[in-house]
Amino acid sequence: MLIFLLFLVAFALLLWRWLDIRSVNEIHNITRLLTSGNGQNVFSNVFQVDENSKRHGGELVASVLKSHDVKEIFVLCGGHISPILVAAESLGIKIIDTRHEVTAVFAADAVARLRQSIGVAAVTAGPGLTNTITAVKNAQMAESPLLLIGGAAPTLLKGRGALQDIDQLVLFRPLCKYAARVERLRDIVPTLRQAIKAATSGCPGPVFVEFPVDVLYPYQLVVKEIGFNPKATGFVQKALNLYLRCHVSRQFSAAWQPQDITPLPTVIPMPKAEEVSKIVQLIRQAKKPVMLIGSQATLPPVTPSELVKAIETLGIPVYLGGMARGLLGKQNRLQMRQNRRDALRDADLTILAGTVCDFRLSYGRVLSKKSKIVCVNRNRNQLTKNEKAFWNADVSVQADVASTLILVASQLEKQESHVPDAWIDELRRKEDEKEAANAKKMSEELASGFINPLNFLARLDKKLPDDAILVADGGDFVGSAAYIVRPRGPLQWLDPGAFGTLGVGGGFALGAKVVHPNRPVYILWGDGSSGYSIMEYDTFTRHKLPVIGVIGNDACWTQIAREQIPMFNSSVAVDLDSLLFVVLTRITHKAVQ
Repeated sequence: MLIFLLFLVAFALLLWRWLDIRSVNEIHNITRLLTSGNGQNVFSNVFQVDENSKRHGGELVASVLKSHDVKEIFVLCGGHISPILVAAESLGIKIIDTRHEVTAVFAADAVARLRQSIGVAAVTAGPGLTNTITAVKNAQMAESPLLLIGGAAPTLLKGRGALQDIDQLVLFRPLCKYAARVERLRDIVPTLRQAIKAATSGCPGPVFVEFPVDVLYPYQLVVKEIGFNPKATGFVQKALNLYLRCHVSRQFSAAWQPQDITPLPTVIPMPKAEEVSKIVQLIRQAKKPVMLIGSQATLPPVTPSELVKAIETLGIPVYLGGMARGLLGKQNRLQMRQNRRDALRDADLTILAGTVCDFRLSYGRVLSKKSKIVCVNRNRNQLTKNEKAFWNADVSVQADVASTLILVASQLEKQESHVPDAWIDELRRKEDEKEAANAKKMSEELASGFINPLNFLARLDKKLPDDAILVADGGDFVGSAAYIVRPRGPLQWLDPGAFGTLGVGGGFALGAKVVHPNRPVYILWGDGSSGYSIMEYDTFTRHKLPVIGVIGNDACWTQIAREQIPMFNSSVAVDLDSLLFVVLTRITHKAVQ
């Protein structure tokens, strides 16, 4: 008797789990449906499915995105994801279609950086998703909170040779903080909420959610397409019908039961009081402090204006990189742009605020052995990169960069700490000397007779409006622009980041213009890099988003040629043709008219 009771309990638990019953109320609902005589299949009633409903999974996806204040989705269309696009548009979410999937993800990346919230891209299965891999990896290394939605083959055809069916999760798991596959409609909401939380918590990054096509379309259409035979006669056909009916019913189980779609709370690491005190003590003792601020400093919850106030309270000379460029405006006494290596050599305190000891700092070798070093970063791996090999931190803080600086500034403000003017004046003098040397180079005429790119960039810098947003996409030309063209304010400079990706221009500009439609957006392109995304001028035109493209056209992959030709006496694969841009300019001008 005991064994029989245990068997019944085990069977009941298995049934409870298989039916995914989440409350006692659902038991009452199942009982009501089974006794209602509604004419539905028994499996539909057991799984709480409304066979006559025309609703679909795309509506659930759209509702979650809407509740998370997503204003646009960047896409390249595909049958796998059509229900999402249609439902999102019906809720007032803009659908912005691009000419390449990688552009859609780059655009979502730009939105995430500039709006300081989740950016969203949606693409079709298989090659649609593989086309995005470079952009997703770029977002991972740039620490951008981005949600990539991908279509997938029907659940029953997974691994059976369906169109565009590959193992997509195995590709994206190494690139994403969170990667999931949704196989039932009622899992759409919790999966998306968890994905967005993961993207925006801790150290931000991309996440990926895969939706099989039969999870997104209406019940009756899925039943029709799945191969269900209503006129089955033989045992095998009837058994197959039974299995298919059960499978689809479980997919649509309690799909329209009310669920919480509001955002889950994000988790952001904050510094400990003793860590803040240690930093304060080191700053008070320093005579020649210098601070390097990276992209992480621009992440929420702190606003750029709050961070600027903290920097000015600290009074420490700063070098800005990545998304932090422009944080202190075009001119500020504390901001240095030149001679960074010399400043690091002479400093007695170096604060790495979201700056990483990778190739950009020669893996830490440019840091002085005599300097005290403070490192603040949300990412543990980046916090300690190359430590012990080439440099050693006196204080390491795994926390939000801007929040840490604000807490440090608050304590120093009370203690009236002050950085010696002599140190700032010394750096400023060297800065002016370097600027004068650069100005001399800008005035030189080239032997080739072509425009001096340094002179052109200097003139461009003088003409740029104060609210201009600059997108950097290139090698040699953009490398020069990085130290000549000055962003006017916070979040007005977009570059790929540590991955050094070419081809971000069209997507970044698209995202920037969508976020700030009334501000001028400039793409600074090399003639090589422009080839990756110049076709997106079609996208700009169709969506009435004017973007200005500036191309440094020297008919060459100059950054490579500069070393390859002297080293190997060969220009193989580095030469380009400038005639192409004459044609493209005419086409683009006509399209805009």
